[in-house]
This record gives sequence, structure tokens and C-alpha cells, in this order.
Amino acid sequence: MNIASTPSVSAAVSGAQGAQADDVNIHMLKKALNTQTALAVGLLQAIPHAPTAPTLAPEGNVGRLVNTFA
Repeated sequence: MNIASTPSVSAAVSGAQGAQADDVNIHMLKKALNTQTALAVGLLQAIPHAPTAPTLAPEGNVGRLVNTFA
């Protein structure tokens, strides 16, 4: 009797192959996510820092008062 042609053996073999394919797909997904994470971190680190705000004049009226009346 040839057991290779029985439906239960075929189902078991295809299930094992499907599980292996799922493992490969999950591994590739994790690898792609790690790559994207590394690229995103690199892009965020490449953004220049905002310049500091200029300081106001320490004395006198010029540069210290803001006319808010329009």
C-alpha cells in the first residue's frame, strides 16, 4: 500500500510546508521592520536641531518692549 497518496499524509505534508512558509514570512517581516526602524532612526538623527532663540537686550528700551496694540 502506498501511503503517500492518502489524503491524511498529503494534508500533514502541506501543513508542515505551510508552517515552514509562515516561519520564513515572519522572519522576513521582522527583518524588514528592523531595517525600517534603523532607517527611521537615521532620518530622525539627521534632522538639524532648532537654533536657540536670540536673547533680549539686557538694558534699554530697544529690543525689550513689544508693541501689542494695533
